[in-house]
Amino acid sequence: MVKAIRIQQYGGPEVMQFEDVDLPDPGPGEVRLTHRAISVHFADIMIRQGVYFIKPDMPAPLGLEAVGVVEALGDGVDNVQVGDRVAYSFNLGSYSQARNIPSAPLVKVPDGVKDIDAAACMLRGMTAQYLLRQTYPVKAGDTILVHAAAGGMGQLLSQWGKHLGAQVIGTVGSDAKVELAKNNGCDHVINYSTDDFAKRVAEITNDEGVQVVYDSVGKDIYEQNVSSLATLGYFVNYGNSSGPLEPIDPAELNAKSLFFTKSSLRDYAAKPNGVATMSSEAFGLIAKGVLKVTPQTYALEDVAQAHIDMAARNTTGQVVLLP
Repeated sequence: MVKAIRIQQYGGPEVMQFEDVDLPDPGPGEVRLTHRAISVHFADIMIRQGVYFIKPDMPAPLGLEAVGVVEALGDGVDNVQVGDRVAYSFNLGSYSQARNIPSAPLVKVPDGVKDIDAAACMLRGMTAQYLLRQTYPVKAGDTILVHAAAGGMGQLLSQWGKHLGAQVIGTVGSDAKVELAKNNGCDHVINYSTDDFAKRVAEITNDEGVQVVYDSVGKDIYEQNVSSLATLGYFVNYGNSSGPLEPIDPAELNAKSLFFTKSSLRDYAAKPNGVATMSSEAFGLIAKGVLKVTPQTYALEDVAQAHIDMAARNTTGQVVLLP
């Protein structure tokens, strides 16, 4: 028996229960992992609420990403060995002390990367890689706009964008987060709760606008994002913390010949060697100290508080559960 978080119905944080669950021997193609660090994402909250595209049958596990140590192998497993440190993402059931999981999607964590840092940055690091290196390949001299720059994803985008030679403009939701965003690579930080960020972007760029907007907010800031873009700019939406975007008027994009994409990690991960390419580049930059991780930790049994704090925008950096 191991401890794990389960829900019997969709709802608020109170539906998450810390329960004993059976853990059988791993089946063919599976391994048993003992978790060392578990990542928390806004997507986990949406799954708990029943508003995400992943809608598991009840009773349901939660959590999509973790780092652990391989404890046992099922038949036919040859890509990992007992004792390996591995990470995975987008496999429901990470909110647990241990679990069985198919071995195919596991990625070995390189030396020089701590368990907690790997858990904080497996999915976020891959997301930053595809956004900055594939969706719109940022180059030296670009000016980029990163929303939620003090959050776990925003910090990585800002640091990596700065590393690539871009001028980074970040937005945050409070004055308390301004210095944090500056310390994570932002050249300019705008508190969007008190300032019109589109107006400030125009001032910073001498009315030229930015080459790319990385938007995880969605509905509430669409018009300002369009206004902030330079001619031929890229509007990259990868999240909807304020709600999904309304239908887009092509004429609005045509005014500056803008490009829009609603991007998803799953499609980049499906490319040949996609996960290996994205994760190895992200982990490599963590090992070199280019990407600095600042996880905020909670005990696994305190996951409800982690969800409450994340939903209230009271967290900074990456949120990680310790089993």
